Amino acid sequence: MAKASFRLQKLLRRTRFLLFFLSAAYLMTGSLLLLQRARVALPPGPRAPGPLQALPVAAVALGVGLLDSRAPRAPRVSPDLPLGADVPRGPPARARPGPRWLRTRNPELRQPRRGWFHHFVGDPQGPPALRPEAPGPAVGGRGTYVGCFSDSGRDRTLKGAVFFDLRKMTVSHCQDACAERSYVYAGLEAGAECYCGNRLPVTSVGPEACNHECKGEKGSACGGVGRLSVYRVQELQPGSRKRRTVTYRGCFRLPENGTHTFPDSLLQPNATAEACSGFCSQKEFPLAVLWGRECYCAYPTPQFSLRDAVDSSLCGRGPEAPRQAEYCEVYQTPVQDTRCTDRRFLPTKSKVFVALSSFPGAGNTWVRHLIEHATGFYTGSYYFDGTLYNKGFKGEKDHWRSRRTICVKTHESGRREIEMFDSAILLIRNPYRSLVAEFNRKCAGHLGYAADRNWKSKEWPDFVNSYAAWWSSHVLDWLRYGKRLLVVHYEDLRRSLVPTLRDMVAFLNVSVSEERLLCVENNKEGSFWRRGRRPHDPEPFTPEMRALIDGYIRTVDRALREHGGAGLPGEYVPR
Repeated sequence: MAKASFRLQKLLRRTRFLLFFLSAAYLMTGSLLLLQRARVALPPGPRAPGPLQALPVAAVALGVGLLDSRAPRAPRVSPDLPLGADVPRGPPARARPGPRWLRTRNPELRQPRRGWFHHFVGDPQGPPALRPEAPGPAVGGRGTYVGCFSDSGRDRTLKGAVFFDLRKMTVSHCQDACAERSYVYAGLEAGAECYCGNRLPVTSVGPEACNHECKGEKGSACGGVGRLSVYRVQELQPGSRKRRTVTYRGCFRLPENGTHTFPDSLLQPNATAEACSGFCSQKEFPLAVLWGRECYCAYPTPQFSLRDAVDSSLCGRGPEAPRQAEYCEVYQTPVQDTRCTDRRFLPTKSKVFVALSSFPGAGNTWVRHLIEHATGFYTGSYYFDGTLYNKGFKGEKDHWRSRRTICVKTHESGRREIEMFDSAILLIRNPYRSLVAEFNRKCAGHLGYAADRNWKSKEWPDFVNSYAAWWSSHVLDWLRYGKRLLVVHYEDLRRSLVPTLRDMVAFLNVSVSEERLLCVENNKEGSFWRRGRRPHDPEPFTPEMRALIDGYIRTVDRALREHGGAGLPGEYVPR
């Protein structure tokens, strides 16, 4: 009886194993047949995205490599975002076809896996490729399509103005921006980047190389990777506003060697400032020099630095003022000084992790603009602000710990956040100015002003009570935990830009020429100044607010002196 029971148990074990094996084989075969049937019977309809469109934004539209193979983190919420603004997010990921086990980041492994899979299901060639129709030049705009060009790196010719737009870039948008700045050509690259200039790129390529669609205009070509779709801007687009073509810089003494200082010239009877500025703009010179009937085009140089202006009457400006022969009038043209606009990521990872730390509203974005143009390298950010990225801060999209940027913007304080950095530039601004600037940005964005109702509401006193303490604690924490600091005052940069910027560049261990620093000084304004008249300029600080802020000022001033510095500038400290 025992022997019969043992045989029965043995048979049941074998039968259970056999049933399990047959069930697994049945399910696998059925799954493969369903996959094959779904692939063969694909219904006609919208075509699947081609290989270029399926690439992630960071690889195609931005040209930025993937530095970290770990899973991406959710974007940080920047304290620079306006109140109530949505956190900027990238486009939703597209579903990848095929089973999960076929997917791999390594392209060398992907093809053998996929080939084996299709051979197993009976189709060694794989599914037929469904390619989208190639995008073409935009139609209906006032600009004229010139062609597709290769124009990248330091030899780029369209570098007068640069901006990006990951979501809404269109050909008309780029043309409007270039026309507003008095440029002749507008070039679009990688679907989201716009470049302006007055000279065509040298190398022309076939139209198939400009195969990226504009992010905001389906069917229109917006260049490719390292390729520009170039349009000639013949006239302003509807709704665009042209900037002033002439800005008077002052009256200056002529340099001794004018031929060397002024690379180009125009002799014209009764030459006007407008005509001279227009001539120099076409030549992409930032300065137009008017000396009698002669027009010269120039850059700021050590011999002609525009720092020693004289009385305008010496140039004949004013009633019955005779013009002196050795003096000339200088005008700013609407084009940028392109000697310092080329920027790139660091060729190798930086060994020193540098922070550009400041309280919000202290001018961090403006200082990033100065550093990028002075060093030629992008700056990074602890946050992501799409508005800054669209204005040309390409490092905004890069991971803040990639070490591919010259320094990283941060408003953080606290020991853990500070000790992550090897050194830091600590930017300090008068708290009264910082609080007003940050409140304007919180209520109306980077370039707007807070409305009267915001200043009169409870929101403003609550803001001052919390943010004034943050201004103080931010400086104190960096003085306490920072490993190597360079303290820079915003007011010193405004008063004496080149010497202060020279110290900052030396701190970053970058060598730059004097001509490049003068170029930065000529382009110092950047894209984030609040222009126009304030809607209302009251005295926003009550006596109680002033007493609170003055106490924090004294505390920070004392800490700076104890740290070995000179303390805060005189206009900060209440007397």
